[in-house]
Amino acid sequence: MDSTAPDTNTTAGTDTGAGTGTGDVGPDLDRTTAFDYTAYIRSTPDQIWQALTDPASTSRYWGMTFASDWQVGSTVIWQGMGLGDADPEQVVLAAEPGRRLSYTWHTFIPAFAETVGMDEALHAQLAAESRSKVTYEIEPAGPTVTRLTVVHDGFDRGSLTLAMIRDGWPPLLSSLKTLLETGEPLPEPE
Repeated sequence: MDSTAPDTNTTAGTDTGAGTGTGDVGPDLDRTTAFDYTAYIRSTPDQIWQALTDPASTSRYWGMTFASDWQVGSTVIWQGMGLGDADPEQVVLAAEPGRRLSYTWHTFIPAFAETVGMDEALHAQLAAESRSKVTYEIEPAGPTVTRLTVVHDGFDRGSLTLAMIRDGWPPLLSSLKTLLETGEPLPEPE
């Protein structure tokens, strides 16, 4: 490996100090109400942006698609796993192609709960929590490597959703990284 190229490993839930200029990541992030993950991907910022926003890409590593024009204030319609209806509260918060994307997280609707086998009590608990948001910061980290930092925040203290996404983001982002670097996503973890 070229000693001048950054390591393409990932870090999760640690003080990476990955500065984005937004104040969202680093030692000031309250990890009792937020999750962060940084991956170094052998890819360009534009390729990562496309993988985050293009339905043909998201369906390969996420198993669902997002319908949006990716303009600030536009709705984001999650399609798959029982989701698919427009929700005026699922919106794009920031969109700078190749640099930054942020949107509100999906609503826990009954069809989603049924599709994933969630019981009524769990669904009611998740649906009662505050809506969270996810932000992707995309930064060049060398001539052939890009740093992708994901911050998922806005959770209440003790959030069950936060506990659940902590297990979901690492394999999802690893599959995105693998897709961009090899052309194939990871198989579903067991």
